[in-house]
Amino acid sequence: MRSAEIVRKTNETDIRLSFGIDGEGNSSIETGVPFMSHMMDLFTKHGQFDCTIEANGDTEVDDHHTTEDIGICLGQALLESLGDKKGIKRYGSAMVPMDEALAQVVVDLSNRPHLEFRAELPSQKVGTFDTELVHEFLWKLALEARMNLHVIVHYGHNTHHIIEAIFKALGRALDEATTIDPRVKGVPSTKGML
Repeated sequence: MRSAEIVRKTNETDIRLSFGIDGEGNSSIETGVPFMSHMMDLFTKHGQFDCTIEANGDTEVDDHHTTEDIGICLGQALLESLGDKKGIKRYGSAMVPMDEALAQVVVDLSNRPHLEFRAELPSQKVGTFDTELVHEFLWKLALEARMNLHVIVHYGHNTHHIIEAIFKALGRALDEATTIDPRVKGVPSTKGML
């Protein structure tokens, strides 16, 4: 079972996250940030991962530190779960509609962190959640997982729908990239390493 558990405790957050690549879409998510909990639940279900998150943060200030640190922990757990990356597909891509919105996510588990975020979010908030934190979360995820992560929103006008499509597509793209392909011998790179 490719899985990892990460514990991160700072003066701003206290997070325990367990993550399994070869899961069934099961989740138990308590982040203290309701919209983020919803997105992580969607991500887990559509990626067919198993994920448990218990997060307490300084949400009386705002949701920034908690959201950012969940991205850090998830990225570290994904990287650790992948181990030596032997046999994985490495690349994954998914396009997901959510009513009027269409989001595309493309990943490369290349050991080269990069985020390309081509999305306009019409509203600054969804409920109490600051939508700029979507970028913050994705950047920390890409950095800690050491992956190329490209997010392209083709269109949409409802901010909730756009973000939901992004997280569903992220789960599906990572599901594809982390899949073991029996045809792949070693790591999928002409360099011989990732």
